Amino acid sequence: QVQLAESGGGLVQTGGSLRLSCAASERTLSTYTMGWFRQAPGKEREFVAAVTSWSGGSPRYADSAKGRFTISLDNAKSIVSLQMNNLKPEDTAVYYCAARRGWGLTTLSGGAVDYWGQGTQVTVSS
Repeated sequence: QVQLAESGGGLVQTGGSLRLSCAASERTLSTYTMGWFRQAPGKEREFVAAVTSWSGGSPRYADSAKGRFTISLDNAKSIVSLQMNNLKPEDTAVYYCAARRGWGLTTLSGGAVDYWGQGTQVTVSS
């Protein structure tokens, strides 16, 4: 059982930045696909970004995140981070860290997740 603990959420003004972090209980994340999802009030949970440690692959982003968000993976510390820049009010949501055993960006981005974090609130004021 992998435990995921998010941190870094908060309140920020439009155009501001936040960095979310997710610490995993596993010693290494080298065999996992890691990602972030978000859920706004009254909406379904949606994919944001995903990454693996495979050197031949590139991170995957939702269209809404491209050019503004950057996902990164620190295998040595078992931490996956999401740097969010130029935040907009529509980014307001609870952000969830996600993990899936094996390498599969497409699979995880489609919602096939083995482990979820408890979520962290991000609020962007206009």
